[in-house]
Amino acid sequence: MAEPFVGGEYLTLSGLDRLPVVDPATGEEVDSVPVCGEAEVDAAVRGAAGAFPGWSGTPASRRGELLARAAEAVLGARDELAGLLTAEQGKPLREARLEIRRFVHTLEHYAGLAKNIRGGYVPDLDEGAYGLILRRPVGVVGAIVPWNFPTTLLANKLGPALVAGNVVVAKPAETTPLTTLRIAEIMHGAGLPAGVFNVVTGDGPTTGQALAGHPSVRKVAFTGSTPVGKKLAALAAGDLKRVTLELGGSDPMIVCDDADLDRAASAASVGRFFNCGQACLAVKRLYVFESVAEEFVEKLVGKAKRLRVGPGRAEGTIIGPLHTPEGRELLEGQVRDAVESGARVLAGGRRPEGEVFERGNFYEPTLLLEPSHESRVATEEVFGPALPIWRVGDLEEAIERANGSIYGLGSSVWTADLDRATEAAERIEAGYTWINSPQVIYDELPFGGWKQSGYGKEHGMEAIEYYTETKSVVVRRAYQG
Repeated sequence: MAEPFVGGEYLTLSGLDRLPVVDPATGEEVDSVPVCGEAEVDAAVRGAAGAFPGWSGTPASRRGELLARAAEAVLGARDELAGLLTAEQGKPLREARLEIRRFVHTLEHYAGLAKNIRGGYVPDLDEGAYGLILRRPVGVVGAIVPWNFPTTLLANKLGPALVAGNVVVAKPAETTPLTTLRIAEIMHGAGLPAGVFNVVTGDGPTTGQALAGHPSVRKVAFTGSTPVGKKLAALAAGDLKRVTLELGGSDPMIVCDDADLDRAASAASVGRFFNCGQACLAVKRLYVFESVAEEFVEKLVGKAKRLRVGPGRAEGTIIGPLHTPEGRELLEGQVRDAVESGARVLAGGRRPEGEVFERGNFYEPTLLLEPSHESRVATEEVFGPALPIWRVGDLEEAIERANGSIYGLGSSVWTADLDRATEAAERIEAGYTWINSPQVIYDELPFGGWKQSGYGKEHGMEAIEYYTETKSVVVRRAYQG
């Protein structure tokens, strides 16, 4: 049975409720983890706080070296970790390996930035005085991570937090804790000091709330749904904690009449169906100029119908199961509502048939043409392999539709016209816009949402700023009486 990893070791806890970790492809229990309550979370936070003086006092360059060494050790265990990730999350092994590599890439990126953390100097404040701007770590960080990309989204928090000198208590989703626990063990074994990176297990209402509300946690970094993000922000406000929220999205993709339709169709297919459509930054609303809609849709339908659905460990699987039965039921309700609103099902729209699919949460990649703009697929976040498509007359209508959402996470535009691309990039209300590009996140660029997709930044040098406090210091060279 899996246990929390605190202070460089696994804790053996008795008398606590345990949660099963279930394989989404088979419904079979893989392992179980305890539900850590206030006492267990308090022990983890106090342990992290005890490690903070030593870690924050370590030169930043040395912190970067230790993080890079730990990342290398994780990469060395990629096949083991990918198998564990597929078992608990459901994604194909190919995607699981990519995710572990992405985790390592992000840690390596921030390890390389460690030597660039600096403050500032302001000369001549007045006669005989100058100013310094110090940058210091905030302290204990509570990192709450969802189930769709358990390691990638952990790295987004762990990398900048650690190189800035903070210590971390992470709470993975209750359904995907196993890979995170093993990574913590590997990183500690590679030289990361005890207490610097800790993992507690449990559910959101018990463990997550205890972590976010702990008075010694100075920052909460959360990725997840918008409703839960709002609750965490309210909880953190009690102690005026720093908060970074990367929340839900309903990312629009606009295909203009001069776009490269083959490349755009490929980007739409990958952008919607990667990880079985369970991504905050997935393409979730598609707007195509009417003059090219028929040709584009035909290309996209062909791609969707060629995607092979199956268990993540099966050879040739492109799309694994949805993560939970509840997630599939939610998706089915959204698709049903779209059809009732007038949508035509171009592909999918049902559970696949066959013995291999009977016990898992499988659903076919689905394309829906022209549902109502008031339907659930248009107004809610769709977290699964279903993509609504609308025809639009021009860029003005496309941008208006794109912005007609409470969300503002990502977006993409396909056009050969620089003026169109520039206008779309400037006017679309989202934290990220890709122009003629698949939806790939880069560590070099800051990432964060607008509107109800959250606030704060991950990635880029900007992320480090959200894990540090600045302090102004005035130095007078000679006392002026």
